[in-house]
Amino acid sequence: MRKRLAVGAVYVAVLAALVGATSAYAGLDKTVHISVDGKITNVHSYAGSVGAVLTRAGISVGNHDALTPSASSAVHDGSTITIERGRQIELTVDGSTREVWVTATSVEQALAQAGLRTRGAVITADRSGRVPLSGMAVVVDLPHTITVSVDGGSHVLVSAKTTLADALAEAGIVVGPADKVVSSDVVAGGLLPGAGGSLDALLAAPNLALDTRPTDGLNVTIVRISSQQAQVPEAIPFTTVTRNDATLLVGTKKVAQAGRNGTLVSTFQLGIADGKQISKTLVSKQITQAPVPQIVVIGTKPKPKPVPRIYPTKPDGLNWAALANCESGGRPNAVHGAFYGMYQFRISTWHAVGGSGLPSDASASEQTYRAQLLYSRSNWRTQWPTCGHLLFN
Repeated sequence: MRKRLAVGAVYVAVLAALVGATSAYAGLDKTVHISVDGKITNVHSYAGSVGAVLTRAGISVGNHDALTPSASSAVHDGSTITIERGRQIELTVDGSTREVWVTATSVEQALAQAGLRTRGAVITADRSGRVPLSGMAVVVDLPHTITVSVDGGSHVLVSAKTTLADALAEAGIVVGPADKVVSSDVVAGGLLPGAGGSLDALLAAPNLALDTRPTDGLNVTIVRISSQQAQVPEAIPFTTVTRNDATLLVGTKKVAQAGRNGTLVSTFQLGIADGKQISKTLVSKQITQAPVPQIVVIGTKPKPKPVPRIYPTKPDGLNWAALANCESGGRPNAVHGAFYGMYQFRISTWHAVGGSGLPSDASASEQTYRAQLLYSRSNWRTQWPTCGHLLFN
């Protein structure tokens, strides 16, 4: 009987031990939530650390993955383990390429992890698109601030275009094929002889290629270059030609043909930079109007010998009325100072030809008679120097 009691006691003790061990083991079983890139898996595990749970669950963590909490952290029932898988991105920013690792699953978040502020940037991938585990290539062209001086004004451009030409075109700034495009910094920085922003310095500066990639702070000056033609007329002086003319008397000289200047038109090609002439090249010369020579003729015909005029010695038949009309208006009583009558006698002359008293008191016929006596006795030019020639009309 005592033996049976002893065996029973042993059995009870062993059973209690087994039940206790089972209960304790059951207490070590935990439900752990594992999130991999947002996808959650629930596992039961007796492991006590994050690393052990993942190992027993067959989940590996790469060098570029983000694990939260750390692998050595303890886990409890209901714990959450988060794994963000690393993704390799070939990132090209403004033409410069580098490799980066990110754990973000969207393109925009990945770029932010890479330290890029992409507002206003041009991106080759969809910003909200997912980054695959295999990685991807993303090209980003960031916006840059450019200052452009052109046509007398200054323009501040913000553009993500990859060439200066595209940035200018985006802003509506047209660059002509002959225009000069230079970096203002080169001129203002004094890197050129005599630099200082003058037109000459800008024209001497090296051209800035339009395929240049814009950068922040780029200062550009565009000089408008144009070409135009100018015509400049100038006079061609006429020449003078002298000719003899046998039909003209010696000593006679006259212009037979008036001279006229001609016109020579010179055509120049002008180079214009921002409205200022910078070059002048002769293109052609053309006579648009030929000069006309002036012709002067000189007489060579001998002059005829003068034939002396013979005046009548007698007063008969002469035009005494014309003489009287010229001297006194034909009035017998005319008196002009010391001169009297129709023929304006002096009193002394009147008396010399037999007159008495005043000539103006004598009759017209007597005055004419005395005048005729005077003509016969003296030189008519002396007596009537102004009107005497009318006697012979």
